Amino acid sequence: MSATSAEPARRMEIVLVEAGRTKIRYPAELLADDGTRVTVRAPWAGDGVRDFGFVRFEPGDVFTEYYWRDRWYAVKEVRDARGALKGWYCDITRPAAVHDGGLVVEDLDLDLWRSADGTAVLRLDEDEFAASGLQRTDPPAAGAARSALDELERLARDGGFTALLD
Repeated sequence: MSATSAEPARRMEIVLVEAGRTKIRYPAELLADDGTRVTVRAPWAGDGVRDFGFVRFEPGDVFTEYYWRDRWYAVKEVRDARGALKGWYCDITRPAAVHDGGLVVEDLDLDLWRSADGTAVLRLDEDEFAASGLQRTDPPAAGAARSALDELERLARDGGFTALLD
């Protein structure tokens, strides 16, 4: 390969599963895979604008997403179309599985948001998690999910995710 040619971007399909059903599926550019952590970049994959009240995800937003094969969460850095950081949206998931050119994660309903300036750290969807019945059907997974949310909240309040994502 010459010094002026670039390696073509590797594509990967991200599949988010919830309660045994595919919640969303979208293409992403594979940035890195060290065997434990997979990093991808993808444009906002939702339909139109999604306004959470504390942040809006909209066409043009770019997500740099970090998934682990040994951790119960995914961290997604969110930037607007101009590149300005909006914040980090974290999904509590079972550890990621990579196979057949795709990355599959099971969403466990709990989420966390940290604003770019760190003034907002919000635990989200705890009611959905309680209603999911995971505590009854898989107590060890429910415990791991709650521990993961607690860990992410500590990191978010103690200066952010820099050490985790570098």
